[in-house]
Amino acid sequence: MSRLLPLVLGISLASGQMAQAEPLARQLFGAKSTPTTQAPAAVGFYSKGCAAGLATMPESGPTWQMMRLSRNRYYGQPETLAFLQDLSRYAATLPGWSGLYIGDIAQPRGGPMTGGHASHQTGLDADIWMLPPKRLTLSRAEREKISSISIRTADQTRTNGNWTPAHMALLKAAASDPRVDRIFVAAAAKIAMCNAAPRGDRAWLQKIRPYWGHNTHFHVRLKCPPGAKYCEAQTPTVTQLSKGGDGCDETLNWWVTEALHPTKPAAPQKPKGPAPRTAKTYTMADLPAQCRTILSAQ
Repeated sequence: MSRLLPLVLGISLASGQMAQAEPLARQLFGAKSTPTTQAPAAVGFYSKGCAAGLATMPESGPTWQMMRLSRNRYYGQPETLAFLQDLSRYAATLPGWSGLYIGDIAQPRGGPMTGGHASHQTGLDADIWMLPPKRLTLSRAEREKISSISIRTADQTRTNGNWTPAHMALLKAAASDPRVDRIFVAAAAKIAMCNAAPRGDRAWLQKIRPYWGHNTHFHVRLKCPPGAKYCEAQTPTVTQLSKGGDGCDETLNWWVTEALHPTKPAAPQKPKGPAPRTAKTYTMADLPAQCRTILSAQ
């Protein structure tokens, strides 16, 4: 047995080195500068997938501008781009808004982003800035420097003076669109809208979901397009979850009382087994098989 031990150790070390040497999916997808010429297709889940045949969102339009152009993340499913342009036209009718400043949609072929962002992998997610555009003639350089605004207070439970009725109207319009599955916002914004929405007009609130890191933008997630056989829908879907509710219940209260301000520090947990794979550590083996074809396609 002692003679076999070095051999077994050698095999284990070699296997580990091979696994480490396998390129990360985010590096491979991040290196692609153009979409494929295939038919549009969302493949896999929003946070574990890729996309074929993505369309390019024009850098500027009558009622929008894409921000942070250097990231090259202004590609999306045709349905996504149509939704963003529709919403931007509505935004231009709101007081103080000339349209929308739009952040990340997806990389040219979707997939995990170079920075390890968890979603935006199928061309069905988009970030919209909370900053009302005063003008839509920003240069490329200006779009790299300008920042959005936060709409919540430091304690994360209340909106600040940047929040306006126009923000609520914009989010309501987005959530009321049948193409939209859900929208992620800061908990403070959800609380403010729950308090302000009148009775009899609250069903759209169910699509508004509180989530960390969404105080300067809101994140719109569209449903899988009809006939997208490789697209994995969010479960449970809004339709299954809502049952007529508005989400202004104990779940939202948990965000205020526990998620944002825990009463008891969480006890440290000893890791059990290897750490779960994430968008930062995915290799191609973690993604749907179709993603290999998309990665290598013209």
